[in-house]
Amino acid sequence: MAEQFQFQAEIQQLLNILVHSLYTDREIFLRELISNASDALNRAQFEALTNREMHDAGAPLEIRITADEQAATLTVSDSGIGMTHDELINNLGVIARSGAKAFLEALKDKNGTTAQDVIGQFGVGFYSAFMVADKIRVVSRSYQPDAPAYAWESDGGNTYSIEPAQRDARGTDIILHLKDDAKDFLREWTLKDIIRRHSDYIAFPIFVGAEAEASNKRSALWRQDPKDISDAQYDDFYKMYTLDFKAPLHRIHMRADVPLQFFALLYVPGSGEQNMFSPRKEAGLKLYTRKVLIQEYNRELLPEYLAFMQGVVDSEDIPLNVSRESVQATRIMATLKKTLTNKVLSEFKRLLKNKRETYEQIFATFGRYLKQGVAITPQDRDDLQDLLLFPSTRSAAAGEVFTLDEYVERMVRMQTDIYYIIGDDYASASRSPHLDAFRQRGIEVLYLVDAVDTLVPLGLNEYKGHKLRNVDEADIDVRDIGEPQQDAAPQPDALADADFGALRERFKTLLGERVRDVRESKTLTASAARLVSDEGGAQRNMFRINRLLDREYELPVKILELNPRHRLLHNLSRMLAADARNPLIDVVAEQLFETALLQDGLHPDPAAMAARLQVLMQAATGTPPGELGLAAEDAPES
Repeated sequence: MAEQFQFQAEIQQLLNILVHSLYTDREIFLRELISNASDALNRAQFEALTNREMHDAGAPLEIRITADEQAATLTVSDSGIGMTHDELINNLGVIARSGAKAFLEALKDKNGTTAQDVIGQFGVGFYSAFMVADKIRVVSRSYQPDAPAYAWESDGGNTYSIEPAQRDARGTDIILHLKDDAKDFLREWTLKDIIRRHSDYIAFPIFVGAEAEASNKRSALWRQDPKDISDAQYDDFYKMYTLDFKAPLHRIHMRADVPLQFFALLYVPGSGEQNMFSPRKEAGLKLYTRKVLIQEYNRELLPEYLAFMQGVVDSEDIPLNVSRESVQATRIMATLKKTLTNKVLSEFKRLLKNKRETYEQIFATFGRYLKQGVAITPQDRDDLQDLLLFPSTRSAAAGEVFTLDEYVERMVRMQTDIYYIIGDDYASASRSPHLDAFRQRGIEVLYLVDAVDTLVPLGLNEYKGHKLRNVDEADIDVRDIGEPQQDAAPQPDALADADFGALRERFKTLLGERVRDVRESKTLTASAARLVSDEGGAQRNMFRINRLLDREYELPVKILELNPRHRLLHNLSRMLAADARNPLIDVVAEQLFETALLQDGLHPDPAAMAARLQVLMQAATGTPPGELGLAAEDAPES
């Protein structure tokens, strides 16, 4: 005769939460049942080692999943520790026993101690099976020699029953009577796919149907001793995990017991491009507990600037809330994140020191993430700044890069600041007029020419006591730093003050509000003009940041500096003195200004210079000014 047990009035509401709110993917039920079976097998394994009296002691430790299409049932069987009559009540009635009202309150605060008291207990994951089943029957026989078998049954309503049952072997059968819309779970290939994705590394074999070969690999590579794993095995796992045809750039295999116990196998992908065939569609690590997948894409284990890392983390110390799909933001998780982050960054530093070529390849592929980290994660700046690489005026090509520490070691006499230039690319930055004075004094300048480099100065304004300064700052004076280079070209005399003053006023009148001011340059040598900023560093580069983020932006208004020693300025001054209405004066002045805009990456429409350049070429090839078809007031405007 079956015994009837009444659930508390709140149980129906609680089951509704478990089925519809805490679990977002119906297939998770199988993961939960397999996980519970694995726990039962672990306990049976322990008892076999410590208890001489054990029913069915020779039974193989395994999990079997059987689908009956005619009866529309799915059975998950294990040869684990089994349950007695009272254990069925206590384990499968744990929700009712814990106090439904208190439990519901605990669900509202997933970090509360009440919720943690019931985390990981058998009954919680078990009830997820009601997502796919309208009735569940559990037949179980305990490992205890004299304990008979019993069956627990419920349709998810207000009651459940327990009655004597027939089961000769030790263990548990969970029989799910599937709903009409869940019949897909009767297909063996569907079951195998779920096992492969969620339970592949359960330590015990999982057999589907009558097959003699287990559907899971069982051997969790990340839990093995690294000394026992070959490079080929590491690479094979990575390729299976990501379907990336390229080998990973690097791997990190961790095993730790303190400050908490965990295993981790992390990879730096072989490419920064998304592989269209990869099953990894999002950033994040696979999170396991006891080799059972808890989260497919966990983004809380590493900071955002390491989001490119792929791999697996497995720990038995992570506390879970009621759903295995959600991990509590606890001190343990924070400690795990810190430990993993420190390991990855220290490994990168080791590569930078001992395997420079490997690290440079990693940085070339994923350096943008680390640069963003400097700006968005200031607490990690001290670790990240030593990992940054930039080309500089010392580079023979764009691929030759240096650390900030290497730059500091090469500082010249009297140099206290680190200088950099922001450009659209290596070639344009290397031709910038801002570099004239620095080259003349032998001072190295870093090239910040990646799209995200504009963010670097936001988070890194000094390095080891040396201020980082943009070479376009208006108040930089390097005339007392370093030594004049022997190959510096001799400079012609500067224009007389009156002549330069007249030319300066012509530029100011012509350009108007397009410039903040026009003044004499104290630093230009090879170039005729440049644009400098008198605003703060962050404000000065906001247009670049907004452009990077695809936001609306206004181009900054800068100070135009003219080189009074340059031959072009001498020529313009003579033209101005000879005939102030010569239309070529303004044409050349416009071109000088727009060239400076172009060199700083500020020109909104470079193609607009074409007509003016044609006029200048006509004049250069001998067309008299009067035949150019331009009056002074008709000079092309920018």
